Amino acid sequence: MLFHVAMQVRLPPDMPADRADALKSREKAVAQEIQRQGKWPHLWRVAGRYANISIFDVADNDELHALLSSLPLFPYMDITVTPLAQHPSALPAEARA
Repeated sequence: MLFHVAMQVRLPPDMPADRADALKSREKAVAQEIQRQGKWPHLWRVAGRYANISIFDVADNDELHALLSSLPLFPYMDITVTPLAQHPSALPAEARA
């Protein structure tokens, strides 16, 4: 199943810089591992914000929730999830090349 996931990170302004840096470093490692597994095929930064737009390709809602909640920054994120379905007018991937 494909999901469009919008994530906005909101670290507390009084969080010590060394703690924030450690969280961000762990976040990058976990996010890259999920990408290597093929479950997070698209990740884009939203320009001008500490936010991203992502596409996840997972088995179901429960797997998506498990992946998102495994992110070290999860407690500091506002997340919006939208399930995606194939559009009947969309060209197959091989026809778009």
